[in-house]
Amino acid sequence: MNRTLEWTVHVDLSEQDGATKAEAVLDTGTARLTGHGVARCSPQDPDVPTIGDELAASRAMRDVAAQLMSVADRELGEAGTGPAGGPLPPPYAWSDATA
Repeated sequence: MNRTLEWTVHVDLSEQDGATKAEAVLDTGTARLTGHGVARCSPQDPDVPTIGDELAASRAMRDVAAQLMSVADRELGEAGTGPAGGPLPPPYAWSDATA
């Protein structure tokens, strides 16, 4: 099977009172998953906005990734290809990927 897909991720960042908030939205064309992340600057740390942006955005994308993995786990189970005891531990791949 050959196919090509394009999924987009849009990340919005906002900063207020020493906290950076991020919202990441994955659009697959058939579904949308939204993740959130927050980063706070400690009072003793220098204020480097880029670091807050990176931390908040990565946390939001990690949230989306966890949701996407949950969807995949559920669909694997529904297809009868997942283990009876629950999701597969990492590495997480099709059976021929580990051969």
